[in-house]
Amino acid sequence: MKEFTPMTVLAKDRSLTQSVINYVVSRQNVDGGYTFVEENDSNAQDTYYGLAILKLLGSTFPNVDKTAEWLRGFRLGSIYSYYYIGKALSLCGEDLDSRFQKYVVSTIASKRHFGSVEVYIEVTSEFRAAHMVPELAKLLDVDPTSNDVVAWLLEYKNGDGGFGAHRHSNINSTYHATASLGLLSFDMKSLQDTVTFLRACENHHGGFTVVPHSFAPYMEYVYYGVMALDALGENCRFPSQTVDFVLRCQNANGGFARADLGISTFENTYQAVSILQELVSA
Repeated sequence: MKEFTPMTVLAKDRSLTQSVINYVVSRQNVDGGYTFVEENDSNAQDTYYGLAILKLLGSTFPNVDKTAEWLRGFRLGSIYSYYYIGKALSLCGEDLDSRFQKYVVSTIASKRHFGSVEVYIEVTSEFRAAHMVPELAKLLDVDPTSNDVVAWLLEYKNGDGGFGAHRHSNINSTYHATASLGLLSFDMKSLQDTVTFLRACENHHGGFTVVPHSFAPYMEYVYYGVMALDALGENCRFPSQTVDFVLRCQNANGGFARADLGISTFENTYQAVSILQELVSA
């Protein structure tokens, strides 16, 4: 996947580009961190996505020293905090200290983030943590390859080619499983039936739905569909309609929501910018 390169589609409309940058910068707090909701405390996830959006758009980071200081002072605990803080520090040009490497190495050895598909309802997919571990490993030059993890992920590949627990495939789980397999050096050409599943989720009016032949596309489903196809060497079949859907989700504050009605979030804005980059450069 292409990541963090200057975005050609928004470069054609500088006012649109600037509106996204203004949205992100306006949500930076005095401590250097970010939050997508004004006057809320800074948090790790929004700080990472804020920096990632600015990087995609070729913008500098305001008050980057303060941001790095805030990140270094964040209390690490779960895989999510290690992931978002590690990725954000890296974007700031900071080296990750030994805590990150020790955590990733021990996590890969223990397999504790790979062995369960029972997750909280708020978690995007049961394979999200499994995707974060090899991503962090790659950032730290740690070999994440594990035949056990590959075998575990493939247990949840269903007859329709999609991935999901309890034999119920969905686009969220399929994206995180395929992205994880790609990071684990799996032969992606063997997943042609997964392409078939993703095509069944593709909407000819634009975007993707969470399961095949569903009605409503949402930003995260579109992101997962576009990026999963890219990982499998395929392209979106309806790029102009999908671009139109994404642009309809931009709000007056410059950020993007998950649908054409909704509040802007940093995650949805990052997804929107990434989709536009991918579809225009395809």
